[in-house]
Amino acid sequence: MNPEDLKYSKTHEWIRVKDDSVTIGITQHAQEALGDITFIELPQTGQKISKRGECGVIESVKAASDIYSPLSGEIKAVNDALTTAPEAINNDPYGEGWLFELSNIDPEELKELMDKEQYDKFLETEQ
Repeated sequence: MNPEDLKYSKTHEWIRVKDDSVTIGITQHAQEALGDITFIELPQTGQKISKRGECGVIESVKAASDIYSPLSGEIKAVNDALTTAPEAINNDPYGEGWLFELSNIDPEELKELMDKEQYDKFLETEQ
């Protein structure tokens, strides 16, 4: 997957828009900051979540961190493979390491997300 084609949040999630749903994961920057990921708790399929709402937990050798949804919607699918192989997030954060899919999203919320260039500039100001 090409990170150039994605949208990004200030909480370091990437968003791939496809028709009326989106796929969400954490960015390369986020997985590097966390280090080796050892455990993940994903939301439940069918669960309704709000923008910036907690929807899971990700644990690494360095820290535990909540996962926040960058958009409101309903959980359409989760990447169950991560429960037994959470290291996929480290190995391929933009592909096999995706976290969950949302449907019933608000298209207006997409306008608040950053493109790759804006996200890279955001990372520079955050350091």
